[in-house]
This record gives sequence, structure tokens and C-alpha cells, in this order.
Amino acid sequence: MRAIIVRAPGGPAALEVADVPLPIPGPGQVRIKVAAAAVNPVDAATRSGVLADAGLMPPIGEREHTGIGWDVAGTVDAVGGGVTGFAEGDQVIGVRDRLDVPVGTYAEAVVLDAASIARAPRSVPAVEAATIPLNGLTALQALDLLDLPADGTLLVTGAAGAVGGYAVELAARRGLRVVGAASAADEALVQKLGAELFVPRDAHLGDAVRALVPGGADAALDAALLGVRALDAVRSGGTFAAVNGGPVTPLPLRGITVRNVWIRADGARLAQLSDLADAGRLTLRVAGTLSLDEAAKAHERLAAGGLRGRLVLVP
Repeated sequence: MRAIIVRAPGGPAALEVADVPLPIPGPGQVRIKVAAAAVNPVDAATRSGVLADAGLMPPIGEREHTGIGWDVAGTVDAVGGGVTGFAEGDQVIGVRDRLDVPVGTYAEAVVLDAASIARAPRSVPAVEAATIPLNGLTALQALDLLDLPADGTLLVTGAAGAVGGYAVELAARRGLRVVGAASAADEALVQKLGAELFVPRDAHLGDAVRALVPGGADAALDAALLGVRALDAVRSGGTFAAVNGGPVTPLPLRGITVRNVWIRADGARLAQLSDLADAGRLTLRVAGTLSLDEAAKAHERLAAGGLRGRLVLVP
């Protein structure tokens, strides 16, 4: 089968279309025929060697090749021993949370643990459904970690982005008062997603948030990885969630509890997101679709920035 692999770290040109053996599911696993795979920043960070340099995975080149891609939507076409919740022919979405694997979701088929997948929303095309797992789970797990009461005030940075957009929408559905920070051009979008208040990202964040929320927000979900700039907008004794650590996780100044949100696969929580999407309560945004052979082009577009939603590869 065809898959996108990396043999040595580098730019988008390091992505190679290769013929690899069809993976066989082991106990507790399923094989998914890939219909769509979203393109995420973590894919570029893996390809370039940034994650290996940070000590988050072994160096690329230590194994024969490294697979790329986390998000998937597709059809179960083989089931390993002990799997009872899924059968061949089921439409599913899923996420892999291991960095060092020979085959990722940029492939014609991928094997995942059954605990990492959920039934796909019935009313949503696979291309849109593929944008849910990584970013939706990251937002959901960050909100769980912050654990704000229903009347709490939450600042979401990068509120027009993939993680930030889901976070705004999910937080608003929990009854939180959301302050969205994004480009001024995205104000209408962020408010449509559920933000009650908005601050432009080029403003001094601490001052701008306090002008709207005296004393500062109860918590911040830092999807834009602004670090101390976002921390400054949180009240003393509040809570701060750094998405996937960020480049520099801020120190817990002013008694603020600082936590890192590291995505983990969770089929049960993913099923909840799938249900929300099926009910039209989760906004799914696709910036464009490309073929598997155009993975390098997709990474070039990702690096150029300005996307709203995710690019999706369609094998």
C-alpha cells in the first residue's frame, strides 16, 4: 500500500510516497481503510525533526522510516483479537498518539488501538470528520483539566484556529464566558463560535482582557502558544493550560496554576465529539483537500500560514 514516510528530517520535500506492507492489526487493534487524514502542525514538527530535537521522540532515521499523520476518518476493514466494539465495515474516526511509528494516517490504511477510535458522525463527510480527533480532543482535554465552573471566564488564544475554535465552542456549551483572542479579521467567526468577548491578538493581552474582565480571566487556554503574554491576562490564583507544552511553558506567577495539555487518545471522549458533530453542534472547518501524493504541497501551505480549518489528504 502507499504511505507517506520520512527517512531523514527536513522540509516538506522530506515527505516520501512509499510502498509499504499492509499493516496487520494485533490484539485490541483495528485496521482502518483511510478515507481522509487531516494535516496538523505536529506532522510538520515530526517531519522536520523538531520533536526529536526536543526529546519527545527518537531521532528520525533510527528506524528505517517514520510514518506521518495523526487524524483519520475511514472504514474498519480488519479487526484484531479481543475487539468487540467494532466490526468490519464500520465508519470510524480515530487518532494515534504515538510519535514514533512506521506508518501514520497519511496512508491508504492504518492500524490503531480500538480504544483510540469512535464511530464517525453519520451526517458528516469523511473529509470533515477527519478534522475532529486531534484538535477536538486537545480542546476537550484542556477544558477538563481547567475544570472551570459554569460561570467562569476563560480566555482562549488562537481562537480562530483549529484547537482554539473547538475550545471556544465547547467552552461556550459548558456555560463559560469566553474571551476569544485572534486576528481582528476573525472577530465575527470567533463570536459565531460562541465567544462573548473578543480581543485582537496584536493588543497587549493582559491590558485588553482586564479592560473587559476586571482583574483578569479565571483561566486561559493558550492554543496560540503565547506563554507569559497569555498568563498576564489571568487573574492571580487562576489557572493556565499550555497546549502541548508550548515553546516555553510559563512559570506559575501570582499563584496561577500552570498545566500542560498533552493530547492522549480517548475513544469514549472522541465518541462525544462525534455525537456533537452529528447533531450540528460542532463546527468543522476544512481549508482544502489534496491527494496523498500532494502531502508535501499540503505542508508547504501549512507553513505559509493563514489557514482557517485543516487541510485534509484524501488517499
